Amino acid sequence: MRFLVFHSGSGTAVAALKGADPAGGGLAGVKAVNLSEAAPEIGHDLQVLAQSAPKKLAEIGALVDASEATLMADELRPALPIARPGKLLCLGLNYAGHAKEGGHEVPTYPGVFMRALTSLMAAGEPMVRPRVSDQLDFEAELMLIIGKAGRNITEAGALDHVFGYTVFNDGSVRNFQRKSSQWTPGKNFDGTGPIGPIVVTPDEVPPGADGLRILSRLDGEIMQDSNTSDMIFSVARTIAIISEFTTLEPGDLIAFGTPQGVGYARTPPVFMKPGQTIEIEIEGIGVLANPVVAEEDLVAGESEVEGTAA
Repeated sequence: MRFLVFHSGSGTAVAALKGADPAGGGLAGVKAVNLSEAAPEIGHDLQVLAQSAPKKLAEIGALVDASEATLMADELRPALPIARPGKLLCLGLNYAGHAKEGGHEVPTYPGVFMRALTSLMAAGEPMVRPRVSDQLDFEAELMLIIGKAGRNITEAGALDHVFGYTVFNDGSVRNFQRKSSQWTPGKNFDGTGPIGPIVVTPDEVPPGADGLRILSRLDGEIMQDSNTSDMIFSVARTIAIISEFTTLEPGDLIAFGTPQGVGYARTPPVFMKPGQTIEIEIEGIGVLANPVVAEEDLVAGESEVEGTAA
């Protein structure tokens, strides 16, 4: 199944897509069912479905098949798939080519860092280049949503803990990322980590989302072009490793690092600028697109609106 959480008149709601084209990845012409209206018990994001799958998914699938699709997916304004994830764990240097382009050795254990909720935003919302830096970089990444909770999960059973997969852009402020050996500042600026808009259940893609083309486009120009089969640490291996030190819970998010071709490693470097649009596409999942704005312009625009309202 394919889901999209969107803004509705009463907050947010969950839509199930009907007739989506996995190859095309876009939403044009795709119809959807408002599940939050048809089955109110699932709530207003994917948290309930994640923690109640797979039994609830079977019920929802039958409901979607029997329901008339009254929404057009490309007319919906996406929201975060999980409004308040308990944990967002990210892998660094998980593609050999990206490790090498940054001058790093290929890791034998994954580099793991965490992102704060304030750094996240939905598809279509502006990525914010902060006023203190002009080095906002793009990173195309696969992301998963945990369904079944677990600790010390075996690699063999790890995929049973996946609710779904989506697309992530790990927007990175490079000069702040390099202020110390800890990457936290450069990875946690407000409004730099878009997610979505489509979440697919595991049956929609190969096991472990392996073998999927992943790319980024800046104003239509391809910057990164790789395949998830090039990940050093697979989905199953990553889940097993992470669950050695923390309990994974429904709604937790894991991002799997980015391939080569990022902006800072280019000659000359290419960083995102206000007025540009960045797209991340993963085969079989979808396209995540966001405009880029300057923080000072965004704040000025908010002030003008507030002043008018007053």
